[in-house]
Amino acid sequence: MLTVSVLLDSVEKVQRFVSQISKYSCGFDIESGHSCVDAKSLVGIFSLDISQPLHLTINDGEMEMEDILRDIQEFMEY
Repeated sequence: MLTVSVLLDSVEKVQRFVSQISKYSCGFDIESGHSCVDAKSLVGIFSLDISQPLHLTINDGEMEMEDILRDIQEFMEY
């Protein structure tokens, strides 16, 4: 399990992000404040405050972690 911060502050970014992570079989949770949703769900993400950085948790993706991090690099907050 790994948690990173991501910024998905536009409709286009959310769509690209969901498209990137949906190709992986592991689970992704995304949090804002006290709310946590499935990160592969467009509706779920839009229920969060996307104007602020979100916390993405990658579950059970150890074997694919390098590929996942490469694919979401453009959305990550450092």
